[in-house]
Amino acid sequence: METVHSLFKILEDLTWGQSLIPILVVFGIFMTIVTGFVQFRFFKRMFRVLLPKNQFSDPNKISARQALLVSVGGRVGGGNIAGVAVAITIGGPGAVFWMWLIALVGMATSLVECTLAQLYKRSLPDGTYRGGPAGYIRYGLGDQYRWLAVVYAICLLASFALGFNAFQGNTLAGAVHNSMGIDRLWTGIFLALLTAFIVYGGIKRIAKASDIIVPVMALTYLAFAIVVILLNITQVPDVIVSIVTNAFGLQEVVSGGIGAAIAQGLRRGLFSNEAGLGSAPNVAATAYVRHPISQGITQSLSVFIDTIICTATAFVILLSEVYVPGASIDGIVLAQQAFVSHFGVWAQHYLTFAILLFAFSSVIYNYYLGEVAMAEISKHPLALHVLRIAIIGVLFLGAVAPNATSVFFFSDPLMGILALVNLMAILMLFPVVMRVLNDYRQQLKAGHERPVLNPEDFSDLNLDRSAWKPKEQMP
Repeated sequence: METVHSLFKILEDLTWGQSLIPILVVFGIFMTIVTGFVQFRFFKRMFRVLLPKNQFSDPNKISARQALLVSVGGRVGGGNIAGVAVAITIGGPGAVFWMWLIALVGMATSLVECTLAQLYKRSLPDGTYRGGPAGYIRYGLGDQYRWLAVVYAICLLASFALGFNAFQGNTLAGAVHNSMGIDRLWTGIFLALLTAFIVYGGIKRIAKASDIIVPVMALTYLAFAIVVILLNITQVPDVIVSIVTNAFGLQEVVSGGIGAAIAQGLRRGLFSNEAGLGSAPNVAATAYVRHPISQGITQSLSVFIDTIICTATAFVILLSEVYVPGASIDGIVLAQQAFVSHFGVWAQHYLTFAILLFAFSSVIYNYYLGEVAMAEISKHPLALHVLRIAIIGVLFLGAVAPNATSVFFFSDPLMGILALVNLMAILMLFPVVMRVLNDYRQQLKAGHERPVLNPEDFSDLNLDRSAWKPKEQMP
């Protein structure tokens, strides 16, 4: 067992420790420049998906808004609270600046990978769609790369569906126990039953659940952060100055200075917004849209929303009296203490409720990623049921046995491999992305406010024609 641990430690060092973060940063900058700063040019269009007039309903389809909320629910997890708290404790306020920066370039990366997922998606018998990196590897690069799609799927299943769900269950049960004194067993039973109800409904029930959970989760959390900012409005300029000066080493508040700020900010930003990791494209592919770029733009908004929520946590902590740079403290505890310092003891219970929503939205997102991965690995009718039972069991185990999460030490290393496989596929298919992007831009230039993909214009690509309706049939 020690040998296995050592092997995965080497993999983690070679990915997250040495290469992956610089690669993701350079990759995001490259995508931003080559696409003509697409995330800035289409920034206003990102918010169109939230307007009622731009919604169209089909009971058999997942709308762009629903796909957005499922992906937001996945990106926004416990890391937006505990992870951000740890980042600014170790890296200082400057970590927030670098978190902002990686989000800006990550928006372009997310647009590219989610566009590919949409382009190569496949229709399912129930009227929904399925796709993602395994799909664009298989249908975009060809059957000779099917082995790479399987490698991707195994890493996705092991890291997100199993490993990260165990951690989510552990985080949630721990927060409930510390805040309300409820035994981990009862939290584990509640979480397992609720998860079973959602996942056995498939992507449609997942989308409907996210349509309710995510807006409540995000809006209430942001509302509390806004109240904190308004109550401490005179201190906000000082906090912003501290963030910027610490980011560039002009003011050192932690050991490591600018290096610690950059490392913690980039790492937290990448872990949180998931741009380039190859996870969100699986959800992006489910949406019923007119043009692949449309969902790419929408998923850029998902990165933006995730970063806003991370920023809200950072300001709540930095504006509190409990923040001590460089202190050794659990992230959840620091966040709880910060909320209590602003609102009183009752706020600790609110944060527990927020963690519950954050964790559960991530759980159902992670489950769906596992479902997509399993479809690539095995077509056996029982495979999906085995997966569902395994995930429910893993959640329960993570909740009731805190030390059990150590079994999933492979999660981070496999996510590193997942990201490298995804980035390699995106680079190989990048000319296709530029063709699709140019098609979208040309339609906008010709006066078409809502561009529609004509699959016949891309007849050389292995697309599922049934997934793209002719222009005259689009609502």
